[in-house]
Amino acid sequence: REDMKDKVFKGSTSYLLGEKTPVDSAAARHLVSLASGYSKDKPLYVVAIGAITNVASAVLLDPSICDKSVIVWLGGHALFWPDTREFNMFQDVAAARVIFTCPAPFVQLPCMGVVSAFNVSAPELKAYLIGANPLCTYLGQNTIDYMGGEDKFWSKTVWDVTAVAWLLNDGGRFMDEEIIHAPIPEYDDKYAANPNGKLMKYVRYIRRDRLFEDLFAKLKK
Repeated sequence: REDMKDKVFKGSTSYLLGEKTPVDSAAARHLVSLASGYSKDKPLYVVAIGAITNVASAVLLDPSICDKSVIVWLGGHALFWPDTREFNMFQDVAAARVIFTCPAPFVQLPCMGVVSAFNVSAPELKAYLIGANPLCTYLGQNTIDYMGGEDKFWSKTVWDVTAVAWLLNDGGRFMDEEIIHAPIPEYDDKYAANPNGKLMKYVRYIRRDRLFEDLFAKLKK
């Protein structure tokens, strides 16, 4: 779509080859350019929901964006989880290490053990979403079909919504968080404690019912 070419930028074609070597891409360059228009007092919020390669590359291309950006990432597992072999993190551990150790303010939404609680079932989709409008029907039915139909017993985690929801979390409306010293993702699928690491926000609990209520209400508008 030609009308989207000024809004969508091609990202990395590989993962980081090392923690000091960026993968140059249009997306990383655009992020650097975008951050230049912000400041420490009015930062750019970067919400990432996949491998963090593009964002880490932007940090390596121009470390000054760390003073102008807040990075919010759905990645890794909870600190108590037995490993960090999470889809977004294990694809590019080097990039994750860049983000966990760079000076940029950082918010982590861990997958297993935290965001994994944000799941929905077929009866809920039928009761609260399907039939409300064409978009709601599409989203609800597509999810049911993807999970194998409404006759099977299942629940589906809706991962990516939570990263955006953090931006709306005034007063702990949708999730609880705490400030911790950032651990270091190691290459053996573990976190290493880092008592001298930067302070970061760590989401520890999702208010599942309250967030779905808000999401469904917005989709119905």
